[in-house]
Amino acid sequence: MPGTGSNGRAGMTESSDIILLTFVVGLILLAVRLFGSYLKRLGLPALVAFILIGVILRASHYQWHWITSECEDVFEFLAKLGLVALLFRIGLESNIKMLFERLKSASFIWIGNIVISFLAGYWTAYYLLDLNLVPSLFIGSAMVATSVGISVGIWKEAEQLKSRRGEILTDVAELDDITGIIVIAVLFSIVPFLKQGSFSGALFSEVLRETGLVLLKLVLFGAICVLFSIYLEQRVVSYFKNLQKKSEPIIVIAGLGIVLASLAGLLGFSLAIGAFFAGAAFSRDPEHVKIDAAFSPLYSFLSPFFFIGIGLKVALASLSGAIIVGLILTVAAIFGKIIGTCTPAVFGEGWKGASLLGVSMIPRAEIALIIMQKGLALGAWAVSSKLFSAMVFVSAATCILTPFAVRAMLHKWPQAQTGGAG
Repeated sequence: MPGTGSNGRAGMTESSDIILLTFVVGLILLAVRLFGSYLKRLGLPALVAFILIGVILRASHYQWHWITSECEDVFEFLAKLGLVALLFRIGLESNIKMLFERLKSASFIWIGNIVISFLAGYWTAYYLLDLNLVPSLFIGSAMVATSVGISVGIWKEAEQLKSRRGEILTDVAELDDITGIIVIAVLFSIVPFLKQGSFSGALFSEVLRETGLVLLKLVLFGAICVLFSIYLEQRVVSYFKNLQKKSEPIIVIAGLGIVLASLAGLLGFSLAIGAFFAGAAFSRDPEHVKIDAAFSPLYSFLSPFFFIGIGLKVALASLSGAIIVGLILTVAAIFGKIIGTCTPAVFGEGWKGASLLGVSMIPRAEIALIIMQKGLALGAWAVSSKLFSAMVFVSAATCILTPFAVRAMLHKWPQAQTGGAG
């Protein structure tokens, strides 16, 4: 029949695309393992390698044009699953009950850290780089949350995380994460109203109303997760475990986590918020340590795809200009955290302790990149390709520089396990 040859060729092309994509995903997994292990031996976070893999994939596409729309969809889907895995892990590792018990001691440092970090980013973007209101808000918001896992790894390596300052670091960083989640919810809901540029009284009322509505929905969703955690979580997991006695709970946990993340999407939030709350819901489980261990293989498989997706979105054509902007924003990111943390911390921790905490708070990664990725998806009026690439540079730079600085400071000023002023 006349159409058979055409359909056959189309089928072969489709089959070839699937084979190529499967081959590339296999290579990515090998590269993730190889580069991740190599950077770990150097004492650097693996996420830098993951972003670089994404950039290399994008560069190879410019040369050979191999990334079809179907490939883009697959990478986007994997990146979303990676996002859910990342935020679920952050929520799982949080200890909300203990955090509230220690809120008084950490809140003073946390407030200064959040406010100064935001203002440093916003002021640099709006006044120094002459950006509009919305891009400046995205930059300021992205500067807020610390990727504490990078510094915590160095403190653990030095066996000083259980010191008083180590506990302050983890408390403030957890508060940072929660603030970052709230910022994501509020920012994503109000920026459409700010697109028009002019800020009138009527617009202010609209933004205020929307902010109140978002916070109300956030409390509602949080309450749903708390109720699930108290009354349903252990029963549901136990039911599925009893169906197959030797089964690992991770499939059920992952399924419930994705369902809760999707429920957040139905409420108008991002998957990131839902995944964080889902992880937090499981964090109070007495089997929490086993859940964390069971989740680790899935986390190791999925989380790199989020950072690879970030690298894929870097516009290579804008890199030269983005690096200059990135350098300026990196300075703002570093000094925003150091000044914001040190200023309140110096009163209780002395200048050595305050400096150590400030430098440990510098890295920006997951939440900063989630915020910038959302802005990029909205369009150039929110976040341009150049600005997005600049913040990817900031993330890579802060994550590379911080481990060296923290390691040197901990070596020079070791922290006693029982604490002590420095």
